[in-house]
Amino acid sequence: MKERLQKVTRKGWIAAGIWCGIYIAFIVWLAWDDPASLGWLALLPVIADAFTTKYINWSWWRKYKPAGKGEPENPQAKPGLYTLCSWIDAIVFALIAVYFINLYIFQNYQIPSSSLEKSLRVGDFLFVSKMSYGARVPNTPLSMPLMQHTWPKWLGGGKSYFDNPHWDYKRLRGWDSPHKGDIVVFNFPAGDTVCLKMQNPDYYTLCHYYGAQVVNKRKDIFGDIVVRPVDRRENYVKRCVGEPGDSLKVVNNLVWTKVMNEDWQVEPSLEGVQLNYLVRTDGHLLSRTYLDKIGVSHDDQHQIEPGLYHFPMTEKMRAELEKNPHVVSVEVEPEQAGGAVYPLGQTDWTRDNYGPIYIPRKGDRLLITVDNYPIYRRIAEAYEFKPMRIGDEYEFDMNYYWMQGDNRHNSADSRYWGFVPEDHIVGRPAFIWLSIEKDKPWFRGHIRWNRLGKAAQK
Repeated sequence: MKERLQKVTRKGWIAAGIWCGIYIAFIVWLAWDDPASLGWLALLPVIADAFTTKYINWSWWRKYKPAGKGEPENPQAKPGLYTLCSWIDAIVFALIAVYFINLYIFQNYQIPSSSLEKSLRVGDFLFVSKMSYGARVPNTPLSMPLMQHTWPKWLGGGKSYFDNPHWDYKRLRGWDSPHKGDIVVFNFPAGDTVCLKMQNPDYYTLCHYYGAQVVNKRKDIFGDIVVRPVDRRENYVKRCVGEPGDSLKVVNNLVWTKVMNEDWQVEPSLEGVQLNYLVRTDGHLLSRTYLDKIGVSHDDQHQIEPGLYHFPMTEKMRAELEKNPHVVSVEVEPEQAGGAVYPLGQTDWTRDNYGPIYIPRKGDRLLITVDNYPIYRRIAEAYEFKPMRIGDEYEFDMNYYWMQGDNRHNSADSRYWGFVPEDHIVGRPAFIWLSIEKDKPWFRGHIRWNRLGKAAQK
């Protein structure tokens, strides 16, 4: 032991100090609300040994290194084995590093849909902080980094994670929680059960329209039906408009909230909020160039018939369009186009006029009635896994949130699938590190340089 210690270089001691410090900080974070996790400190000597005494010879394969220029020949040299082990060592280290960074520190996320236009654009790549709200300990720890739930088709498809071991929900200490106005990344609550051939709309909406028996039997149309754990459901990004303990309602597309016996408060004006409009002209053609100039993306530019258009706009865009002398009228799209809302088939609420509804807070006790049972039934059955009966007081085990897109008429959000449980919260988008406009060529606007580094929260 003494001889080994004498051979340790200053560089080795420094490396051991840095990595042991990082490991101790991580374990303390892990054990903040769970002291039993301090037991992981037992691995500290193993980490120190890797950089100092090296009783565990992790780099045994280095003895097969062939001689370099100016070095004496190595009689044990095995170039092929050395090269193979070098690649394996680098790949394993990279995968482990990516795994822990992706789980506990930050995650890359690409905006796939227009539900948050113009706040976040399709093609924006986000740096999502997992430390802001506290990183979750994974439910399925054995998984492939950077793959949410499925291997790419060229690698055979199939699940990219193992169902076992399965860990219960635990969130590490963060410095904040989601508040009204925050843009939040979360796992899709209705994504627990998925029809592989028809994933949009979700399984429960398909059952509502076609019947559960048809959806479960017609694999030729809907495909196999799979069940996914919380951390392997699709990632969604929306704006939090209701916190635990709030009552919420939507009146003519405006969100109103109140806490306890306080007065109703309308949501603050947001520059990026959009509604769908029917635009009628005097027969004049609104060119793609003109619509692109006022901010209507190519994918949103729909001409129903000559002189009649349909697309989403913010108030600012609407005001600009109304200045056009050829525009005769600009009217909000009728709300019956919104489809069925949550709880499916149980109320006369609509997309534009919804609620009021109470958003549960952890520890709340609520009397379950015939009227509110359809609203809270899914919480008991799918999120908290305990009985809920009409006439009983139900105690909620988690905090819940209400999420909506800024593009209010083009957003599948809480109005359609209900509450977002706290164990589904992934993280808080921090900033945009890349933004791509797919409709434009590489050297003429394909990269939106003005969005790089822009804060994702506004």
